Amino acid sequence: MLDTAGPGSAVLESVLVANRGEIARRVIATARRMGIRAIAVYSEADAGLPFVREADEAVLIGPPPPARSYLDAGAILRAARDTGARAVHPGYGFLSENAGFARLVSDAGLTWVGPPPSAIDQMGDKISARNLMAAAGVPVAPGTTEPVRDAGEAAAAAAIIGYPVMVKAAAGGGGIGMSAAAGPGQLAAAFETARSRAERFFGSPAILLERYVTPARHVEVQILGRPGGRLLALGERDCSVQRRHQKVAEETPSPGVSPGLRARMMDAAVRAGEAVGYQGAGTVEFLVDARTGDFTFLEMNTRLQVEHPVTEMVTGIDLVEQQLRIAAGEDVSFDPDEVLVQGHAIELRVYAEDPNRFLPSPGTITAWTEPAGEGIRVDAGYEAGNQVTPFYDPLLAKLCVWGPDRDEALRRARDAVASFRITGLKTNLPFHADLLDSEEYSDGGYDTLVVSRLRS
Repeated sequence: MLDTAGPGSAVLESVLVANRGEIARRVIATARRMGIRAIAVYSEADAGLPFVREADEAVLIGPPPPARSYLDAGAILRAARDTGARAVHPGYGFLSENAGFARLVSDAGLTWVGPPPSAIDQMGDKISARNLMAAAGVPVAPGTTEPVRDAGEAAAAAAIIGYPVMVKAAAGGGGIGMSAAAGPGQLAAAFETARSRAERFFGSPAILLERYVTPARHVEVQILGRPGGRLLALGERDCSVQRRHQKVAEETPSPGVSPGLRARMMDAAVRAGEAVGYQGAGTVEFLVDARTGDFTFLEMNTRLQVEHPVTEMVTGIDLVEQQLRIAAGEDVSFDPDEVLVQGHAIELRVYAEDPNRFLPSPGTITAWTEPAGEGIRVDAGYEAGNQVTPFYDPLLAKLCVWGPDRDEALRRARDAVASFRITGLKTNLPFHADLLDSEEYSDGGYDTLVVSRLRS
């Protein structure tokens, strides 16, 4: 059960949620519980989605393309002005890690529900972030300290770093713009792929190379920066189940992390946050060598993560509430010295996509029946009758389960997947059923290549 503030405890008068779908719905729910007026913005394609109906006020900001709606900072700020919003919560994706937008929000006299723009800037470029983390004593993998400009420079750098190498965009995140090269013969193609995606998605061709750790686990630590610079680490999440370097399922605690490794990662995550004066909710991501147990810094996400519910389920802390409190200059609503991780939680991302090839599957949802029962939470962005359009990420819902231990969480997850009914389009629920039934996942010994093995 989430920590609640109680009646009359609002720390902000109103908040505009500059996002859509399930995360907009999630923020609206906590804001309204706290007595904060929740304002939604939406595109023409999203007019019928639940988050629009559930907000206290909703403003149409443009046509379906993101560049003309959810990425249109001017339209969002006009909506804030016209509705009398006092704060802006960016959710995740879109403008959530855009330091320029954060500054525009503050310049307009509004409260930005997120970290300082300077922290976003420092962590937004992976090369500068790596360099800063190394200076702060956070472990980093061997890699480049300056942008790699062409294939020739990439070859020279790779020879020093050692193969295999990961070639990635210096800007952006979410696994976009990443390509691995096992040897010199693959490097030129990997470099060109990463550079073209970097320019297309992030507007910057800057590329970095670093040692590719395999087999590896992708483990992240939830941090919370309190007013006055005090940093908390609220445990880790295992995010190793990925397709195309993008997460599909997460769990906490990680079955691949020992108590000693956990303590070292939590300490490194706190140092990372302190290095940039972090405030609010953020995540420090690490790669863990599955053979040696060594870990290295991957990136910092200067926002709320998609998978935040599993941390909420094992700690009982509403992370959105803490974001709103910290943005208002207040301290957290719980005793930092009394945080307990209880039980085990798993999140399965339910996408409108082919469960084998993982290609988007837009369409109209003709039936939607969510699972229910002890330890089950569904954060959904859609319902029956809604249309899933090709304009946005095809995430439909997050199916989250909690159990007193991992075995019970797995049992509940299997039952929940079997009873989640969505018709009218393809979803990846069959993939989740296969994942939960696989020996590799059930035993907890999986790594970042588990999806490719399940679907080979």
